[in-house]
Amino acid sequence: MSARLMIVEDDTRGRDALRLAMEDEGYNVAEAGEVGNALDQLRTNGVPDVMIVDLMADETHSFDCIRAIRRDHDVPIIVVGARDGANDVVAALEAGADDFLAKPFEIREMTARMRALCRRAGFAAERSGARELVLDADPEQPLVLAPAAGAVRRGDVELHLTLTEFRLLCELAETPGRVLSRQTLLANVWERGFYGDERIVDVHMRRLRTKIERDPSDPRVVVTVRGLGYRLDLQH
Repeated sequence: MSARLMIVEDDTRGRDALRLAMEDEGYNVAEAGEVGNALDQLRTNGVPDVMIVDLMADETHSFDCIRAIRRDHDVPIIVVGARDGANDVVAALEAGADDFLAKPFEIREMTARMRALCRRAGFAAERSGARELVLDADPEQPLVLAPAAGAVRRGDVELHLTLTEFRLLCELAETPGRVLSRQTLLANVWERGFYGDERIVDVHMRRLRTKIERDPSDPRVVVTVRGLGYRLDLQH
């Protein structure tokens, strides 16, 4: 069965061109010209395997679209922008996107990133035998990573992590106490570390901390080791 893709793009000609290219790559493509239509399609037709959201003329609408999708869905999202400026990249990732690709781009690079995101989406199922791990043994609200369920819980509440955030946490949890460099995380999580941008790691780590740390301004579980990378410290 063909993978399902949704393209959210307000420029008709650009959307048509990308749709034709993606259909040539074997994707089953749905289109949306604006945020409301994209959300309606998700409610009516279900969640696709991956989404491409273009930075529209009013970038605020694009970021609002990503936030609205993230409130209810963990679908992998790639943002496409005319510029690869730090502000656009950070804003897209902070909104909840998994990846950012600057225009112009080659279709083979886009499809490679999409395949990597789809593989990441199946990560929890692949690790069905993994045991649960207590990351923070707070007596009232312990923080527990459950790879088999694809979930992280704080007490009785399941935390809403994106696929990328969940994968990063699992990667660190493989070797608690060991420092992993940004390039290692790019290679293992994004599967494209040889040309990845380290800013992506930092932004996703910042988002992850806001969700799992008792005090994100003073992180104790996911620790930055200056000049080296990140380390997961189990809190007993």
